[in-house]
Amino acid sequence: MCWVALDRAIAMAGRLDALARVPAWTEAREDIRRAIIDRGWNPRIDSFSQSFDEDELDASTLMLLTTGFLPASDPRIQATIRAIETQLVDARGLVRRYNPHDGATDGVSGGEGPFLLCTYWLAECLAMSGLLERAREVFERVTANANDLGLLSEEIDSASGELLGNFPQAMSHIGLVNAAWAITQAESRSSVGSP
Repeated sequence: MCWVALDRAIAMAGRLDALARVPAWTEAREDIRRAIIDRGWNPRIDSFSQSFDEDELDASTLMLLTTGFLPASDPRIQATIRAIETQLVDARGLVRRYNPHDGATDGVSGGEGPFLLCTYWLAECLAMSGLLERAREVFERVTANANDLGLLSEEIDSASGELLGNFPQAMSHIGLVNAAWAITQAESRSSVGSP
């Protein structure tokens, strides 16, 4: 997200009256990009990892695509999506942020259920990759967990389906909107190529 902050600041520099800072921001942004590419990509797990030079997966790496850090066509992005689909999706088809059994951690004690936001990130990435059917399936599966008012929690209990964590969770709803938008945009691109 440091790369994102600099990338967006560079784009808004004129509005921020900060054009003089653009060269330094650009250099810092490129240093961060190189570090992520060189130390965040892990060929041992065929994915970007939770932290530099480590082997743990983290669904937050899906944001490398959603923020524009790398395009959907990049093979490392596609490999990361596949790794997350095969290793971080639970029996309900929802995405855990990471696998604590692999040594991954966020520094907070206790177990966690799958994060709805992470599942929406997966749907968004699948749509951005042109994998519409899979994107729709993931989107519908996660959205089916909304309560009778259409509200989503932060997490879901994998076994019972109980809504866990913060409720209602704004980030889950933001994920829903972003994934729906990505699916709609991918459908529009797809229909342009149709007869």
